[in-house]
Amino acid sequence: MAPALPYLLLIAAYLIGSVPFSYLVVKLAAGADIRYHGSRNVGATNVARTFGKVPGVIALALDIAKGYAVVALSVWIVQRPDWPLIADSAHMPAFYSTSFWVSMAALVAVLAHMFPVWLRFHGGKGVATATGAFLALDPLVIMAGVLVFLIVILATRFVSLASILSASSIPIFFRFLVHAPFWTIIISIVIAFAIILKHHSNIARLAAGTERRMGKGEEG
Repeated sequence: MAPALPYLLLIAAYLIGSVPFSYLVVKLAAGADIRYHGSRNVGATNVARTFGKVPGVIALALDIAKGYAVVALSVWIVQRPDWPLIADSAHMPAFYSTSFWVSMAALVAVLAHMFPVWLRFHGGKGVATATGAFLALDPLVIMAGVLVFLIVILATRFVSLASILSASSIPIFFRFLVHAPFWTIIISIVIAFAIILKHHSNIARLAAGTERRMGKGEEG
């Protein structure tokens, strides 16, 4: 069993991350499919805008919680005495680094939220799940990222722009604020890039000047 632990860790990260809470909350609360309402995005912002703030907050909290849970579970697993990948040198390959596996689990959870098998790989944009994962990796980093989000949202009222810029800031905070391990920084860059790519339609609307501001209807 021990040699299989790293692979089981990533499978568990995917299964937890792919739980579509925004879909489930709307289904339970209103009997509707969030994929056919509002912006059709399977995320807390769309839930709040189309079905109310309470379902939106619940979906947001659950998406954050699953990201946090994946990292917390990963930390527990890599600290087990039967974890098979133990580095005995600073020059060992990446897969001997515990920070590599914990960060990889965070990445898998975010990608799972974006591409959940349960919804034929049609998921959300990963912001809330990444927030939970980053919170578990280092609370100070996510506090700084949330501050960036709040500044941008107050200045522009664009949720999408605030999400993009706060995600972009996270690797910088990992590197210069808390001096995180190498693989945590590298994989946080990958997560940020994935979130930005998922906002491609928002970026196009921002460039065209047609993106909706917070409080003025739907945001994709």
